[in-house]
Amino acid sequence: MSTDRLNGSLYTKIENHVATVEFGHPSSNAFPLELLERLQKEFELLSNNEEVYVIVLKSEGEKAFCAGASFDELLAIGNREEGTRFFNGFAGVINAMRKCDKPIVGRVQGKAVGGGVGLIAACDYVLAVEAAAVKLSELTIGIGPFVIAPAVERKMGKAGLAELALAPEQWMSAYRAKDKGLYARVFDKMSELDRELDIYTAKLASYNPKALKEMKKTLWEGTSHWDQLLSSRAEISGELVLSEFTRKALEKFRK
Repeated sequence: MSTDRLNGSLYTKIENHVATVEFGHPSSNAFPLELLERLQKEFELLSNNEEVYVIVLKSEGEKAFCAGASFDELLAIGNREEGTRFFNGFAGVINAMRKCDKPIVGRVQGKAVGGGVGLIAACDYVLAVEAAAVKLSELTIGIGPFVIAPAVERKMGKAGLAELALAPEQWMSAYRAKDKGLYARVFDKMSELDRELDIYTAKLASYNPKALKEMKKTLWEGTSHWDQLLSSRAEISGELVLSEFTRKALEKFRK
């Protein structure tokens, strides 16, 4: 089932020290700003929840994992301040994931575009199916993956970022994404992924939570400047989204 709520849905279930966060949106699990802000707050809450040792991030349905930014909201942006605020939504989620005390395991059941790839890259360990191809299509609409680029580069390296960002109309296969470091494991079937996800997270949650917290810090060393970095990148995107090129490109997606 997928949500029909225009602002999206967000649900969290906590069981055996594992918190499963599931987001959804009727437009292929795209993100309006409200949903981004809710997801940021959820990660902040779970980071401070002593009953949670591990977090799983997943999306609704059996098709797309995440279509990235909401085109309807991109079209509605009328000035630089609104644009910057919207892209700061992705910045806020990525920084919340980065600063979260708990390891975040991604469960990717389908394709991801743009900001969806950024969320995957901000996870600490990701399981995916072979259908989970990725694409950074931002240049096709006159902007770029500036906010998510640090997260993607951290996982895939500068060359991996360039391979995605500079070929914005090409899908990168799940197996190629695994070779580049975005995914830890890729499965043929969803049933295999979910079975392994349950086994893996149960084992991870059985470890010393203090050790998990320190391991999380170790994985993100050297990123303390990201609050300012991602905010400045949001300003770049917030300005570019107002360009004539981008307005014309987005009009093609108007319903």
